[in-house]
Amino acid sequence: MEGLNSLLKLLINIGSSIYAYCTDFTINLANLTGTSYYEVNFFFFCVLFPMLMIGLPFIALVLKYRLWKLKRKLS
Repeated sequence: MEGLNSLLKLLINIGSSIYAYCTDFTINLANLTGTSYYEVNFFFFCVLFPMLMIGLPFIALVLKYRLWKLKRKLS
């Protein structure tokens, strides 16, 4: 049980560090671009993330089709 508690504390520590780094990165990016923290968040979570969620599966399907076509050609 003690090992589980120490693992949980470690994961919370890592999560807190990642959150602090990402927040700091977003604030610095907002300062560099002359925008606000909220505008940078909007770009990441309302523009970039949905585009990735739609685009990456499409790219994976295209690559899978190309691989299938190449395997068919070679055999």
